[in-house]
Amino acid sequence: MNPVAVWYFECVNLYKILCPHKVKAMQSRHVFKKYKKGDFIYVSEDVPTHIYLIADGRIRIGRYLPDGQEVTRAILVRGEIFGELALAGEEKRSEFAVVEEDATVCTLTIQDLQQLMYGDRELNFKILKLIGLRLMKVERKLESLVFKDARTRIVEFLKDAAEWKGLKAGYETIIYTRLTHKDIATLTGTSRQTVTTVLNDLQDRKVINFDRRRILIYEMNALQ
Repeated sequence: MNPVAVWYFECVNLYKILCPHKVKAMQSRHVFKKYKKGDFIYVSEDVPTHIYLIADGRIRIGRYLPDGQEVTRAILVRGEIFGELALAGEEKRSEFAVVEEDATVCTLTIQDLQQLMYGDRELNFKILKLIGLRLMKVERKLESLVFKDARTRIVEFLKDAAEWKGLKAGYETIIYTRLTHKDIATLTGTSRQTVTTVLNDLQDRKVINFDRRRILIYEMNALQ
């Protein structure tokens, strides 16, 4: 079995499981925080004290390479969590979290999460899978930025999205996504113009079809 498929977990809505608002023992001290577009929730070198769950909006997670280049690691939406590396012993943030679209965020202290995890083997395994997947994705992205050209990075992004979030219907695979061409460019380290050129070329060759809500891949073997 494909190890990436085994570890894939981001399609699960962790907000439903972890939000303190849904845990009776924590409801009295729980508040939602609202952020405006452009707000930083945390930056590199911050001492981690919380993990965060997205109730609404979009958050971009990024980091800086040694040469100062900014790399976007993920664009997260409702139901997803971030800042979870604090659970792995991270002493200082190695990345930043910035609001891409006005957001409502649920915060959870490390101590509160540890309390929820105590004695819950299923939750422990889910969190472990989440951290493992995200570390793997960071490594793959950095390798791709160094060794692969822009078109290859975009095509591999589509293949990964199809494998992790695609819905199969015969030979076709549908990826429902709110990502814009600019978002894909940011995630693949390319330009919006390059993303548009590559996607249009694939559409002209009848390999894919896309609109603002979805990407349809007619046959995975033809995606190259």
